[in-house]
Amino acid sequence: MGLQMFDLDGKVAVVTGGARGIGRAIAEGFVQAGADVVIADIDLDEAKKTCADIKTLGGKAIAIQCDVRKSGDADALIRNTMDAFERVDILVNNAGISGAAKRIIDMPDEEWHNTLSINLSGVFFCSRAAAREMIRQKSGKIINVLSIASFQPVAGSGDYCASKGGGLLLTKVLALELIKHNINVNAICPGLFNTNLAPNLKEAILKNINDLIPIRRIAEVEEIQGLAVFLASPASNYLVGSAVPIDGGGSM
Repeated sequence: MGLQMFDLDGKVAVVTGGARGIGRAIAEGFVQAGADVVIADIDLDEAKKTCADIKTLGGKAIAIQCDVRKSGDADALIRNTMDAFERVDILVNNAGISGAAKRIIDMPDEEWHNTLSINLSGVFFCSRAAAREMIRQKSGKIINVLSIASFQPVAGSGDYCASKGGGLLLTKVLALELIKHNINVNAICPGLFNTNLAPNLKEAILKNINDLIPIRRIAEVEEIQGLAVFLASPASNYLVGSAVPIDGGGSM
């Protein structure tokens, strides 16, 4: 089948947190592979701008406002996608935050709850809503964008690590439950990407880049596109519950 295995022609993909950064890059990669996309984001204006840019690539894109912390928003996202396209083939749970960046003993309740609500409950709400439609279709792909912090502890990031570690096991449970319906669930675990890293953090990383990352550089967001298209395409049909690091060797 060759490159046809990576073809997304006729597929409909929903990308949460799709207005910028990694989510936007994934959506652009999907369009270039032939898919129509739904840009779901809490910032509707930014999502609309991203859709306008994506349309210049030749694909169809619509923007839907969604706060993944709210199950009603997740349900409405999939319902509106069905209204617009009559199907949903791919869900990318990308919406997330970097967390409070505080020690456990200094972390306020509200910051803990907010990180878990976005990074973990959001994956659950959106996956549940999409899976119900995918089961009816008897096919689908769910891709959870997690982190190498899913399996590596990071001091000062307890909320983030807990949310991403929980996301890893949620990915595997979803994979076990849904593969009988011809729905593949897998995860991408990025390392350091050149997105909205805090200036001080970025400076510290670059200063010690040779010790931290074997490839000796931070990734650009476009470098995630190939892996995302692979996991969304028929080429990955035998992957079930996999968590693929893309970190320049940093987790080694």
